[in-house]
Amino acid sequence: MASSKVPSAADQRLIDRAARHGLTVTVKRLAGWRRAGLVPGNIPGGGLGRGRGSTSAPPPESFDLVVALARVAGRGKRPADLALLLFAEGLPVPEATVRAAFRASVDADALPGDDVSADGLDPDERLDQISQRLADRGQVLTLVPARARRIDERITRALGQLPPELLELDQNPEPQPLAPKDATLTAVTATIGGSVPLQDIGAMLRAMSPAMAANPMASHVETTQADVPEAAASILAEDGSLAFLPDGDPRDVLRVLADTAPLEDLAAGWHTAVQVREWALDLCQRVEGELGAGQLGTAVEEWLHGRQLMSGLSVIATLREPRWTPSRGAFSALMWLFQCQTLAMLDSLLPGCQWHLLKIPGFAPAPVRNLILSKVVGPGTASTTETTTG
Repeated sequence: MASSKVPSAADQRLIDRAARHGLTVTVKRLAGWRRAGLVPGNIPGGGLGRGRGSTSAPPPESFDLVVALARVAGRGKRPADLALLLFAEGLPVPEATVRAAFRASVDADALPGDDVSADGLDPDERLDQISQRLADRGQVLTLVPARARRIDERITRALGQLPPELLELDQNPEPQPLAPKDATLTAVTATIGGSVPLQDIGAMLRAMSPAMAANPMASHVETTQADVPEAAASILAEDGSLAFLPDGDPRDVLRVLADTAPLEDLAAGWHTAVQVREWALDLCQRVEGELGAGQLGTAVEEWLHGRQLMSGLSVIATLREPRWTPSRGAFSALMWLFQCQTLAMLDSLLPGCQWHLLKIPGFAPAPVRNLILSKVVGPGTASTTETTTG
């Protein structure tokens, strides 16, 4: 039996396989991994006859799983973390366990004000309570992590004033600054309602680049409804929010993705999240190297091109999470899949969806661009964009 100190013949085969790789596995560890859903149970065989019991055999996938678990398991590694790490390696972790780990990553993501119950409250009433709670506690989101702020300031000092043609692209002559507490409330509003007006999105973009004398991207968002009213009418609600985004807490959509997305999509999202983090940290290092040497080059150019686009937002999101965990990786994976799902919906409303923008240097990190091409645009478009630097 699994709880016995003496392993069954089937378990002994698993223990022996690990030993051949220089790894130690015990009956107790096997039992724990099975309880966590990381390793399937042995397959019952036929009886031995004459009261001698029955035989069993490990499923074929158990051998690789046990060896991998013996290699990566250790103090502080939760079962969900182990499931995600092994799944990322392409190992046959039971599907239910993988999906539960992705779903748990969503449940672990909390925003200020999440502790305000929604029972008996409409969204506006709950938002009022959250606003008061945030004010009482002084809770705010970190809009610009310190490392990104330092890089922005050093680049500004090195470059001096922005060129007039760039300043002219910002059509908002008197942008209203968004205080951190207001930005926090905006983020919470988006979480509760699923969408916010474009004016608020523009203000958030400005707040995330406080060192910029002009913000053409924020201006573009703020003036979309006036500049392209026909297109805006098909994607905007009456309050100016994005009508194609789901109502309610977007994290509910992430939970559905965790439960229903094909495993290959979850794997693609995971690898995209890992690659984006590596890219973002590498870009920071390269930019700091150029600034330190006093020779601004391709890294600073890449930083500036993408600062207000998806690339820059990816850097900000990475720097907000200095300590990476498998759970954060899973949450980021679901977020990237959610963005692909949203772009697909937008493409159905605005056919073509301006996919040529993917070719703009700095528009999106290369891993994200590749994910969008494979999951939304289709492989036929990949040849026109895959050589673009991210």
